[in-house]
Amino acid sequence: MSDQEFDVLVIGAGPGGYVCAIRCAQLGMKVGLVEKNPRLGGTCLNVGCIPSKALLHSTEIYHELTHGAKAHGIVVKGMSHDLSALMNRKDKVVDQLGKGVSSLVKAKGVAVLKGTARLLGDGQVEVTESEGKSQVVRAKEVILATGSKPTELPFLPFDGKVVVNSDHGIALKEVPKKLVVIGGGAIGLELGCVWSRLGAEVTVVEFLPEICPQLDPEVAKSARKILEKQGLAFMLSTKVSSAKVTQTRATLTLEGPKGESQLSADRVLVSVGRGPCSDGLGLEEIGVQFDERNRVAVNEVFQTNLPGVRAIGDLIHGPMLAHKAEEDGVACAEILAGQAGHVDYSMVPGVIYVDPEIANVGLSETMAKERGISVRCGSFPLAANGRALATGCTDGLVKVVADQQTDALLGVQVVARSASELIASAVAHMEYGGSAEDLARTIHAHPTLSESLKEAALSADGRGLHSL
Repeated sequence: MSDQEFDVLVIGAGPGGYVCAIRCAQLGMKVGLVEKNPRLGGTCLNVGCIPSKALLHSTEIYHELTHGAKAHGIVVKGMSHDLSALMNRKDKVVDQLGKGVSSLVKAKGVAVLKGTARLLGDGQVEVTESEGKSQVVRAKEVILATGSKPTELPFLPFDGKVVVNSDHGIALKEVPKKLVVIGGGAIGLELGCVWSRLGAEVTVVEFLPEICPQLDPEVAKSARKILEKQGLAFMLSTKVSSAKVTQTRATLTLEGPKGESQLSADRVLVSVGRGPCSDGLGLEEIGVQFDERNRVAVNEVFQTNLPGVRAIGDLIHGPMLAHKAEEDGVACAEILAGQAGHVDYSMVPGVIYVDPEIANVGLSETMAKERGISVRCGSFPLAANGRALATGCTDGLVKVVADQQTDALLGVQVVARSASELIASAVAHMEYGGSAEDLARTIHAHPTLSESLKEAALSADGRGLHSL
């Protein structure tokens, strides 16, 4: 096999792609990894998960010192923020992780090809460098892992200045005086919180009656009320029907419960979802089929309709999340090695990294009832948790949904500090088919926020020890 021939060629070096390439190499395959950007890591590392979490953490510190220090007997005077330094820290985190991914991929024996890829068919892929030089490489299996991109509203195209997407939203040069966020999902809420903490007046416009449709209404309402207390404003059941944009300002026309209205801002962050990024790959030309949502259509082993072409991550069905893409990548690699790779998308947790965090896995009570499942639920407020009281993070709750007949744990929702860490315990119980009783009988250290999971599970059977 020559240097231009591979067992597997992975296109796209995001969480799905580079992890898939590493696992393939571990399993003894000769692997090539194509990436058009200078730094590996994809959207997640470069303009998504990692930089946004760095900004969220920095602004959480600032907000805690300016709003919560006094309650702890800490007197802080003359507080201010340095946006440039804050952004530099974010960039350093991204750069460090990017170098780490590159070193890891190299150490595993994966060959990195810098450039854009276009499938020619029959296992041939043309890779074109930024300077225009191209080469054709061959592979027994081509794995598409090119991720997703922000969805644009037809009447409100991104200009990177007044109308921005999440890529722009993590790198603004100044704090907006007024920021309108279109979309009350994870990205919109996270970036809305970042800029609100730094002084922007933030309004979130959401088409649905409540934020976070994956949560039960009372949990989502509780989370929204907490964010409102922190300074975010919400306009629910409201549609943006048109917009007028100048060089410095946007005026949106809204249709809401009280009729038509207008809302102006110097920045508008459009966060209405993401779509698969398959442009320029030549997929239509070689006959790759897509589904009704323009995702690459695959079967249970990630195979497209063409032999030797598979796809993973945001390109295919399932949640558009980095950890889902990673699991796709590992499963796909193991399938290629003759092993039994599989991903259960019903067990993929979701997290919104606001403060307190919002996390969920499995079915909500509403979803379960819509499927005709009889359920019993238990909940526990963080205000009754000893660790939450001691640390001053009493906003939030835990809700457990269990099957009425079998007690099988169907879903868990958490609004709490460190909810992103707490949800892993729920996922573990659900992965092995555990019950609410199993979670309730699991010994949790005291005092910890995780005790709220135990208490919520106990409450599902009316046995809550620390709730009225």
